[in-house]
Amino acid sequence: MSIDNATPHEWDSLQGCPSKNTIKLEKEHSDGTSANYYKIPANAEQLQDLISYKDMNAQMGEIFRAVFRYGEVAHSKRLRDINKILFYALAEKDRLEKYGE
Repeated sequence: MSIDNATPHEWDSLQGCPSKNTIKLEKEHSDGTSANYYKIPANAEQLQDLISYKDMNAQMGEIFRAVFRYGEVAHSKRLRDINKILFYALAEKDRLEKYGE
């Protein structure tokens, strides 16, 4: 089902726990080249704009930040960044296993 075709009842059902009441969105397909899901919105100026635009949860936002700054910050060497990425990736995996997609 496309979000464009959602009924008011389906929209209202999203008020509860997302793991129990979700509308399955059609996923975009790519031929392996650039795709629409890689385009950056025109009003994005900072990483936080992209995190909000993509509606990332806390774990995914932390992973995205650590990947983006990988090896560029004095207080965070690459090994620390990798450990942070792994920590939050495992937390996200646990969340998905516990609550589903």
